[in-house]
Formats: sequence, structure tokens, C-alpha cells
Amino acid sequence: MANKRALSWSAAMRDIENDRSRRSGVREERLRATMNLRGTPALPLSAWRGHSGRRYVVGIHDLDADAAEIGTAVVIAVRRDGGGTAELLDVAAVGDSPRERLGGWLRRARAQGATEMHVHRLAEGEAERKAVVADLGGTAVSRSVRTTMRDW
Repeated sequence: MANKRALSWSAAMRDIENDRSRRSGVREERLRATMNLRGTPALPLSAWRGHSGRRYVVGIHDLDADAAEIGTAVVIAVRRDGGGTAELLDVAAVGDSPRERLGGWLRRARAQGATEMHVHRLAEGEAERKAVVADLGGTAVSRSVRTTMRDW
């Protein structure tokens, strides 16, 4: 018995688009390539999906990272609970003189309860870094962005 059910291609595409629009908020998408690697320690990488749908790969750092090592980048303050749920607390662009501005930003992030700092270094130039910050929610996000292990 063959299944001769007709598929509506346009309906299937509409369902895919509707699913994307429901998931269009800013969220963390853990990188599967770094999970369960054998032989070498996994790189501390993750990714954030912005409002535009663009994906930004980030390195995960402790909040005690040296500002000089960060360089020019987009930094994201993240609070992660015991279940692996990430909450984006704040996003900022760090320019050529990061030490002064990053120190104050880190103090505010700690006060908000941040447990990690995610660093996106692939944005070239100040305009592109500001665009990434805007796409991820601006400099004062203060709203939950939840991702759980089930969403991977």
C-alpha cells in the first residue's frame, strides 16, 4: 500500500516560514561541533542568533578576563543557570581603548548577575560592531533570552 497523499509545496513552505517567525527572537544556539569532542578539550564556543536571523559565533570567557586580551569586539554579558539556560543581560561594542570602558561594563554585568562573558571578534570596524549590538538588542537588553539543552 503506497501512500498517495498529495503534498502542497506552498503550504509546507508557509509552515517553515511560520516556524522561523516564531523563533525569531534573540537566542543562544550552542555549537554542536564543540560538544563531545574526543582527545582534545572542547573549544569554549557558542553562537547567538540576532533579531535579523544572523548568527554570531562567540568565545566564552570568565568575567575575570583581561580587557587587553579582548581587543576590539562585541561583548555579551550572560547569566547561565545550572540547567544550561542562557540569559542575555547586556551587549556592548568594545573599541580601540577597551580597558577603560570594559572595566565599568564588567562591574555592571557582575551586579546584574552575569556568570560569563561571550566575545564576538569577527565584526570588522566600529560600524559593524554597532550593527551587531543593535541586532542582539542594544546596550541595555535586560530581558531573558532562554535556550535549554533541548533546543540544541
